[in-house]
Amino acid sequence: MKLGDRFQKIQEQRQSAAAARANPTPRTASQAARATPGAPSGPGRPDQLTGTPDRRNNLKGRIHRRMIERLNLASLESLEAETLRFQIRQIIAGLISEESIPLSERERTQLEDEVLNETFGLGPIEPYLHDPDVSDILVNTHEQVYIERFGMLELTDTQFDDDDHLMRIIDRIVARVGRRVDESSPMVDARLPDGSRVNAIIPPLAVDGPILSIRRFGVKTLDVNDLLQLGSLTSGMIELFRGIIKARINIIISGGTGSGKTTLLNAVSQFIPAEERVVTIEDAAELQLLQPHVVRLETRPPNIEGSGMISQRDLVRNALRMRPDRIIVGEVRGQEVLDMLQAMNTGHDGSLTTVHANSSRDALHRLETLMLLSGVALPHRAMREQVASGLEVIIQVARMSDGSRKVQAVTEIVGMEGEVIALQDIFVYHRIGVGDDGRVAGQFRATGIRPRFADRLAVAGVPLPADIFAEGRVI
Repeated sequence: MKLGDRFQKIQEQRQSAAAARANPTPRTASQAARATPGAPSGPGRPDQLTGTPDRRNNLKGRIHRRMIERLNLASLESLEAETLRFQIRQIIAGLISEESIPLSERERTQLEDEVLNETFGLGPIEPYLHDPDVSDILVNTHEQVYIERFGMLELTDTQFDDDDHLMRIIDRIVARVGRRVDESSPMVDARLPDGSRVNAIIPPLAVDGPILSIRRFGVKTLDVNDLLQLGSLTSGMIELFRGIIKARINIIISGGTGSGKTTLLNAVSQFIPAEERVVTIEDAAELQLLQPHVVRLETRPPNIEGSGMISQRDLVRNALRMRPDRIIVGEVRGQEVLDMLQAMNTGHDGSLTTVHANSSRDALHRLETLMLLSGVALPHRAMREQVASGLEVIIQVARMSDGSRKVQAVTEIVGMEGEVIALQDIFVYHRIGVGDDGRVAGQFRATGIRPRFADRLAVAGVPLPADIFAEGRVI
């Protein structure tokens, strides 16, 4: 299914759900008896088992305990994951039969899945990890789980049994990466095997109970054609980005949380020539570059004793000794910004990074603030000169009210004018309004300014149409 079709499908599902809530369909007594409060609904989320939640949880817990008792761990250690899951599913099926509880085929399969998820996965939220449309899973205590699809938050009916159940899942996540979370260390960052980023915070810092946030790692890496289909950018912008990358122009992608900065960074990086050596530096490895010569570096948090931390600044400094053609920093958020700018000013042209900011001008202010954290006492003008000489293009992205992500502006840094860094917009997104389907409507237009780097694009082998920068042109 195409990305645009999936967006339309989820919009239709939301409208149907809203209509159902507004006009609930009367149920028969037997239907009411089968309905269970807290039952997840929607595609890929089967109805819960017959009976009250307590009965269902007791049955699941009983089968799970008996299954653990029957396992011969020594004989299972040599099995591959798929074979192990198959054999355990067979054991679970046998235990369900021994319970002598009348269950439909669907209920049996669901119960098997739930016990398997408790054993190998993340319990009740495991199905969302296999849904390609879910980008975030937000657990606000054991009673409330939100997910994000296509930029829109949805409250689900999924719940954990209690705080202890949620804590067991959190402990399982952090134990995989050699971390711990308890009252002495109540906050933790971790990463799932698929690369998804995890943050957990527990009492006493979390007043109402444990909180778990998972930023999904996309099953499919979106390229520029996918972003074109989603309306995030235009074909004219793609050609411009192709030329900017090949001309080795330094780029910073700016935007708010969840605006698609990393997605766009990953997409435009496909234009980096295959013969170049690229070093990527990230807090949590998300980038998936397709070039054959890529070195991926990831920061390391401090250990339990508070030592052993390796920061992005340490990695940027080390990367300069690795003979990189380009350096890509997933996001500058601290002292590493000064080292990054120095690298851009000393022969590592064509480097890319992202920063949290709400506009192109705010991005410059943000960089200046981060430079102050580097511990190097520089005058304000010197810091701005570092930025103006190191960076050349700012791509501003934003998340719209309908959840879509769009490039808001492509801005050129043209140097210093007195004490201020001079900017000029090349392309901007003009929002027109909101359609009947709730989708944001707008146009990408040229401002009429021909960028100073235009000739460098032609030299790099990516000449652009002469009128692409014509004022008011819809690109």
